[in-house]
Amino acid sequence: MKISIITATYNSGATLRDTIESILKQSYKDIEYIIVDGGSKDDTMDIVAHYRTILGDRLKFISEKDKGIYDAMNKGVYMATGDVIGILNSDDFYTSEEVLETIAKRFQNDDNIDAVYGDLHFIKNNKQKCVRYYSSKLFRPSFMLTGYIPPHPTFYCRKKVYEECGLYNISYKIAADFELLLRMIYIKKIKAVYVPMDFVTMRLGGASTANIGSRWNGLKDHRRALKSNGVFCSYILLNLLFVYRIFEILASPILYKRSLKRRRKS
Repeated sequence: MKISIITATYNSGATLRDTIESILKQSYKDIEYIIVDGGSKDDTMDIVAHYRTILGDRLKFISEKDKGIYDAMNKGVYMATGDVIGILNSDDFYTSEEVLETIAKRFQNDDNIDAVYGDLHFIKNNKQKCVRYYSSKLFRPSFMLTGYIPPHPTFYCRKKVYEECGLYNISYKIAADFELLLRMIYIKKIKAVYVPMDFVTMRLGGASTANIGSRWNGLKDHRRALKSNGVFCSYILLNLLFVYRIFEILASPILYKRSLKRRRKS
């Protein structure tokens, strides 16, 4: 079973090597790696050229002007030929070498599964200390009414799910991932299964975690996504997500330690 991994880049030279190296270290090798660049002005494409000699035919890439990160992701989905598709952002990397192998086994062991998702943790800058652990253990489809979804970089689904549910709506600046997962999980009711594993290490500072302004814009995008899909929405419910995030941050040291114990046992 081939897994297609999509990375959208734009001036990502400072972090892209870590992303690609984490892919190369994966124990599961039946992959297709797709880099969609928005016309970087730094050394991003020099880095891609270097790794082309290592990845060979497993690497596909384009570099051209786009309409933002979600447009780039859509291009990647169109280019993908794998049975399963996932997104790995250009400033993120896999937490362990067994992530893709674990994902592949879940799909291979159950033909009825449409998607899997796991956990991720955040670090600040290049420091390895966990500053927030984003767990999907408690997620239920009904929680999407509060704006809560499994972490997007841990979501892997069969290609047919994109064919049936559509792609990212690029009119959303921050929450196109929320709107897409809302369509897939809540509207279309695909069978998505939680895997208790820390999939991805994510650096703080992306579009959805940069500052209070981005969080407010995300809240408005969540409300719009719910309304446009005919789903009940309320600012009161959506604000519960901020309350949950506070508890999540407080519980992060415990959750992260538990993930380390699971990793050592596996």
